[in-house]
Amino acid sequence: MSDKQDLDPRYLDHKLPSRYINRVKGCEGRLTMLKNLKTDAFPEGIGDAAENRPYVCVVDCGNESAPCNIDLPRQAVIVKQAVKDNGGLPFGIHTITVTDGIAMGHQGMKSSLVSREVIADSVEVSVRGHCYDAIVGIAGCDKSLPGMMMAMVRLNIPSVFMYGGSILPGKHNGKDVTIVDVFEAVGKFDAGEMSREELDALTDVACPSAGACGGQFTANTMACVSEAIGLALPGSSAPPAPYEDRNKFAKMSGHEIMNTLEKNILPRDIVTRKSLENAATIVAATGGSTNAALHLPAIANEAGIDFDMEAVGEIFKKTPYIVNLKPGGKYVAKDLYEHGGIQTVIKILCDSGHMHRDCITVNGKTIGKNADEYAKKVEELMRQDQDIIFSVEKPIKSTGGVVTLKGNLAPKGAIVKVAGMANLKHRGPARVFNKEEDAFKAVEARDYKENDVIVIRYEGPKGGPGMREMLATTAAIYGQGMGEKVALITDGRFSGGTRGLCIGHVCPEAADKGLIAILKDGDIISIDADNGTLNVDISETEIAKRLSELKVHENEYQSGTLWKYSQLVSSAHLGAITHGGAKKEVKQYKDL
Repeated sequence: MSDKQDLDPRYLDHKLPSRYINRVKGCEGRLTMLKNLKTDAFPEGIGDAAENRPYVCVVDCGNESAPCNIDLPRQAVIVKQAVKDNGGLPFGIHTITVTDGIAMGHQGMKSSLVSREVIADSVEVSVRGHCYDAIVGIAGCDKSLPGMMMAMVRLNIPSVFMYGGSILPGKHNGKDVTIVDVFEAVGKFDAGEMSREELDALTDVACPSAGACGGQFTANTMACVSEAIGLALPGSSAPPAPYEDRNKFAKMSGHEIMNTLEKNILPRDIVTRKSLENAATIVAATGGSTNAALHLPAIANEAGIDFDMEAVGEIFKKTPYIVNLKPGGKYVAKDLYEHGGIQTVIKILCDSGHMHRDCITVNGKTIGKNADEYAKKVEELMRQDQDIIFSVEKPIKSTGGVVTLKGNLAPKGAIVKVAGMANLKHRGPARVFNKEEDAFKAVEARDYKENDVIVIRYEGPKGGPGMREMLATTAAIYGQGMGEKVALITDGRFSGGTRGLCIGHVCPEAADKGLIAILKDGDIISIDADNGTLNVDISETEIAKRLSELKVHENEYQSGTLWKYSQLVSSAHLGAITHGGAKKEVKQYKDL
């Protein structure tokens, strides 16, 4: 078989990894497994396509666990047909995802951030094992988006990312509602401000369709990132999951991967320091999820680029907040789609000098060139009486909707979403808990006071393990009407749906003997999101004394996946990564 010349001539010089499956001596045993394989794109059998077409992995995170991912396999079928129509041989694979809305508020949330690594690792081993030449990755929930992008950059073969789309908003009492409204309604119910009947009625309607949570929570934040960083086709993140435009972008992504393969455009050509800065700019401009400060460093690690939480924060400081999205604002992803999607925002930011126009994207054009196609839409928007996308001259806020903090309590950093907040300073006594459940019980019982700083520790990447989100607790506080009257800090994370003065990613974490580990009830904590500081009023002498007396805190997971994760994971300020990335790489996959 090594002398076969019937491979499409566009790819003859590409040294495709699939040659080890179909074009070397002794490959007949592998080919016999493939030739009669009946797939979505080849229902009568793959046949000779196994010998003369590039192998394209079409991977999705589809499952029936939640609305976020249920439509992904259907979209994957369209992608696979488009790959076939443009000369490729698509192989559909599926990987896992953990849906945060289901995992929220209990021990299951410890699996959420871990799932990002499992997704990236599973895509990697499947691609390596089967010698795929290119990837189209389709993801729909919080950690699956960065996990898929991490795998693409790690493998560094031609790749196109596609978001599965957002959910449509529910309607309750004439208003758009999302899942976060339900979490906050639980707090209102506990406070006696909502009846059981009204809570049940809201629960029945808040998630009416397929798709990821509709506000600018983590999924939609990372979907916007996928376009801003250049791994997704322009406009592809915008249409909600049930809309027919999703089919258009699925078909386009299937066609585009073959063009990307022909041009040999690689993820590490796309993911550069400049494109990472573009991605951070989009997060700040849209009031996006604080989780982006974990995911952007992790994607950067796959490319061998130093881009930690502090670097992300520097971009946040100089980016205007211009998109009025929930949870800090009024609108949901569907509304942004109806106003041109994230490309209109990119156009505004490129024209104002806040984004690098010259970064290459997956379609071979620069991000600036792609955005220029939305010029007329931006002109129309700025003439309209609308309050969803603002100009950089008259922003919602002059600095980004997300802020990083430093101080003696977080010498390596912490992060807070300030979108929609009026008060960015707080000083008060600590109310300390060693796990989320204990904090939630106290909140549920109203066992805290106005001006308290609720501290939840040993929930970091190592200490949790898994760095849980705290939406159940923060939403309950907000539902009780205390969201602007207390603060909350943790070495864990917050949902993209969290609002209020909630500081996450405190580094070093308690398990690494950060100062959060020695806090006691009553210690005075000062937060200043205007100036980016987080400090506790404890003398150096007292700090040294408490650290000397600090006992080792063992988590409850000493075996299995969570234990393995705790042994490998880095600090949150580096992205909670679990391997050395491209800097430690000796040989790339594509150079087999």
